[in-house]
Amino acid sequence: MQLPDSATQPTMYFIGVTTTKSSIMKLFPLWAKELGLDNAVLKGIDIDIHDEDQVYQDVVNFIKNDPESKGALVTTHKIDLYNAAKENFDYLDPYAKMLDEISSISKSENGNELRGHAKDPITSGLALEEFVPENYWQKGGEVFLMGAGGSTLAISSYLTDKKHGDNVPKKIIISNRSEQRLVSAKNLLSKLDTTTEFEFHYAPNPEDNDKILETLSPHSLVVNATGLGKDRPGSPLTDKGVFPNDSLAWELNYRGELDFMHQAIAQKEDRNLHVEDGWIYFIHGWTQVIGEVFNVDIKSHINQLEQIAADFQKNK
Repeated sequence: MQLPDSATQPTMYFIGVTTTKSSIMKLFPLWAKELGLDNAVLKGIDIDIHDEDQVYQDVVNFIKNDPESKGALVTTHKIDLYNAAKENFDYLDPYAKMLDEISSISKSENGNELRGHAKDPITSGLALEEFVPENYWQKGGEVFLMGAGGSTLAISSYLTDKKHGDNVPKKIIISNRSEQRLVSAKNLLSKLDTTTEFEFHYAPNPEDNDKILETLSPHSLVVNATGLGKDRPGSPLTDKGVFPNDSLAWELNYRGELDFMHQAIAQKEDRNLHVEDGWIYFIHGWTQVIGEVFNVDIKSHINQLEQIAADFQKNK
C-alpha cells in the first residue's frame, strides 16, 4: 500500500480492496455536481484484507494531517481500521464505539478534529426499508447472516432496535469461516438489549452454511455479508443449498460475479423468493458518508442522487 500524495483540492478517499473497479469512481463526479462540490475529487486507497496495524494507522494519520484530505469511506476494513487506529481519532460516534468499527472518516469544519462514524446501522436500515415488507417479522421468520464483519453487526443492530417494537426477528443466526471474528461479533452483539435470540456458527466451508440454510423457517432473510462474489471469488453457499420458501435473499455486493445472488435467482420461482442486490445499500452507504465528509445536507438531495444513480446504472 502506497499513501497518496498530498491533496491539492478537496479530496475524499475510498479505503477498500479493489477500489478502481467500483462504480463510485464514475458516479461520484455526477453526484458532486448535484451537491455543488464541483472542485471535489474521490481517490481510492487499496489495502490488503486484514493488513498490518501500521498500514491503517498511516492512512488515518495521512488524512488527519493533510489539509485538503477531507475524509473517507471505509469498506471491508471497518473493524480492522477501528482496532488499529481508534486512538488517532478525536471523536467516535456511539455506533462506532458499540460496534468497534469505522465506516466514515471526516473532520470538523475547522479541520481540527478527526471524526469516526459507523454509518452502517443507518445505511443498512435505509436499504432494508426499501424491500422488507411492513410487519414482516410478525410471520415468524429468522435472519441468517453469512459473515461476521461490520455489515452483519450493523444489520443486527438495526433489526433489533427498540423502535421496531415487537416487529423484530425471533432469531438471528450468524456464521463465519474465522472463529476469531465470530467470537468478536458474539461479544459485541451481547451488548444489545433485545428479545431476539442469537446463534453463532463456525462455518469454514460453504457446505456448513448449506446445513444452516435448510433449518430456516419460511419468511426468513438470508444475507451474503461476506466479500465472496466481489473482492474474492465464490459464494458462502454451494449450488446445493436450498433457500427457505417465501423468503428474502440479500446480496450485499452490487458488483463482481455475485454467485450468491445467482444461486438465489435460480430458486426464485420454485421457492417464491425476493432477491435483492446491494445497489440501494451502495447508494445509501455512499451518500451518508459524502454528507458527513463535505458537511452537506443529503436528505434534501436524495431523490435527485438516486435518479442520477439509476440513470448511470441503466447507461453504463
